[in-house]
Amino acid sequence: MTDKLTVSVLGTGIMGAAMARNLAKAGHTVRAWNRTRAKAEPLAADGVHVAGTPAEAVTGADVVLTMLYDGPAALEVMREAAPALRPGMAWVQSTTAGIEGVGELAGFARAHELVFYDAPVLGTRQPAEAGQLLVLAAGPVEGRDAVAPVFDAVGARTVWTGEDGAVGSATRLKLVANSWVLAATAATGEVLALSKALGVDPQSFFDAIAGGPLDMGYLRAKAGLILDDRLTPAQFAVATAAKDARLIVEAGEQHGVRLDVAAASADRMQRAAAQGHADEDMAAAYFASFAPEEDASA
Repeated sequence: MTDKLTVSVLGTGIMGAAMARNLAKAGHTVRAWNRTRAKAEPLAADGVHVAGTPAEAVTGADVVLTMLYDGPAALEVMREAAPALRPGMAWVQSTTAGIEGVGELAGFARAHELVFYDAPVLGTRQPAEAGQLLVLAAGPVEGRDAVAPVFDAVGARTVWTGEDGAVGSATRLKLVANSWVLAATAATGEVLALSKALGVDPQSFFDAIAGGPLDMGYLRAKAGLILDDRLTPAQFAVATAAKDARLIVEAGEQHGVRLDVAAASADRMQRAAAQGHADEDMAAAYFASFAPEEDASA
């Protein structure tokens, strides 16, 4: 197989669209599909062929990349693509599907004789658009040369976590990393909400922690989105963050660990979504600290 591949990208939301563009920019032939076709159409200007069905998108592909909402969505779409899948085709599964979900997807791959790679990514809109994602991957060593050009096009670095994608070692690491991201995001919103309630200028807090161990770029970046009212377009949407938080809580429960902060983060994200912030950046969980009728402007 040459370094220039035909790659099918199924799911062109925030992350999938950026990945498709970077694959095309790297010289690969890219065939993309999205349930809402209008969201995929802009990719045509970047040389991406926009397909009408998942089966059309995967026809003749060397690698299929799925970046969909969750595990059930990925499984449904791959079932739609099944008539055009062929044995030996590589499947890079980048949806955050959860441990149980990855097992179900790996089962589908076995049934269709696909070479399965569990490959979630760390990063949001900006690193995705820059091709600077961190790829967490697990899958057979003997097939890695076939998928390496895909990972190189979308990411700055690939961390291999195991040789069997079905075990979900990459997904497990992704859930651990996301648990920290979600906790930090929720805490950022609460800091600003408490500042507002107590009449404290948020800048006083930032000045107090500046340069010390409690200071971090992520806190300032997410706080800036809230304070400057830059929650759209989302770097990572509230609704998707709520889904990921639930997967983290479920993973903990299944392995005998109670994750109170993750559970609270899931509740905050869900409340913010119910208040109309589902498609805004996950920093909009800030609004969950206030009753819907309150003026929660920062």
